Amino acid sequence: MMFLQGLRKIIKTVLTERKIFFSSIPLNKSDETCFNLLKSRINFAGPLTVYDYMKEVLTNPVSGYYVTKNVIGKQGDFITSPEISQLLGEMVALWTLNEWTKLGSPKPFQLVELGPGKGSMMHDILRVCKQLKLDEHINVHFVEVSDELSKAQGDKLCTSVLKHDNKSYYQEGKTENNVPIYWHKAIQDVPKNFTCILAHEFFDALPVHILKQTVDGWREVLIDLTECCSKLRYVISPAPTPACVFSKYSNGRDYFEISPQSGLILEHIACTLEEHGGFVLIIDYGHDGEKKDTFRGFRNHQLVDPLVSPGTSDLTADVDFAFLKNVTKDKLLSFGPVPQRSFLKELHIDVRLQVLLKNCKNEKEKNDILSGYHMIMDSDKMGECFKVMSLFPSVLKELFNDYPVVGFVNK
Repeated sequence: MMFLQGLRKIIKTVLTERKIFFSSIPLNKSDETCFNLLKSRINFAGPLTVYDYMKEVLTNPVSGYYVTKNVIGKQGDFITSPEISQLLGEMVALWTLNEWTKLGSPKPFQLVELGPGKGSMMHDILRVCKQLKLDEHINVHFVEVSDELSKAQGDKLCTSVLKHDNKSYYQEGKTENNVPIYWHKAIQDVPKNFTCILAHEFFDALPVHILKQTVDGWREVLIDLTECCSKLRYVISPAPTPACVFSKYSNGRDYFEISPQSGLILEHIACTLEEHGGFVLIIDYGHDGEKKDTFRGFRNHQLVDPLVSPGTSDLTADVDFAFLKNVTKDKLLSFGPVPQRSFLKELHIDVRLQVLLKNCKNEKEKNDILSGYHMIMDSDKMGECFKVMSLFPSVLKELFNDYPVVGFVNK
């Protein structure tokens, strides 16, 4: 644990290799606050790890991308599956309720969503629970660092919202059907009860270290200023850094990203589930330990250089599901990852699609539903690049031999 905490410190190494990559687009005025903060840190303590760079750019309380902007939707920089189609949230609701019932329907049922976006998926989940008359047993907990997004979530889901300063939750509200919702800054603040944890496009936004195998051994990719100090560039550490210990997760790759924070979060989740029961569903674009270079930026729904105009674009890296499975294997059973398309097919999404189409009031509504369906299902869109994985306490192994986890039967 002490070692992993040490990875968060700024690496104060003077670098020798200084011409690997240059950003070529000049900064705009709107980027100056974030860039100047980064420049000050680099001038004071040396080049940043990609981990520290992502953390600064995305979550700095003054200039952080997630903290200061409403970034999701057509007017933002990216759009998530629940914003595209209600079908995803409805299928997740049915999967969640099925697995909860299989485990004896323990009450109260605590639903936790990590990084809930605009609240669209939880909105669809709670609608299904209401229709099935199960929402009276549910309480919802969001883990959200963005004040902008927490406001949007409250507006979408609650009839009223209260702010708090001195509690484990900083905001609370109730839906029109009296389902309580609480907002937390960290998962460690969520009450320890039987819990279903949902993480849709959450782990991809967590900071990563980037490691590269060289003729001298494993080295870390860092971020420095150009010699004129007007732009950012990648450089390679001349000596191993603390993060190089994670080279054991390379899976034969000579260049890869690793997210220790993801490991710490899942370690906490694993201990909680082992003690109190529950399960996890992760949906994200990612891979099973085979991809190399996936660090990138998104602005206005387009791929951009992650070092250009810091603070104005989303930074992300594909989730390494093999790593997530590895760090929880002593406590949790893992199922998947499977492509989102196959997961939703096994949940009979097409049956629900036909019901929605049958109830359409006009051709536009029908086309919108079909468009959303194809976006989350087609192989050349989100159907294959998005993966789904679930985690359960290891004590349930014999149960799943007789009653497999839905969505992963054909894996």
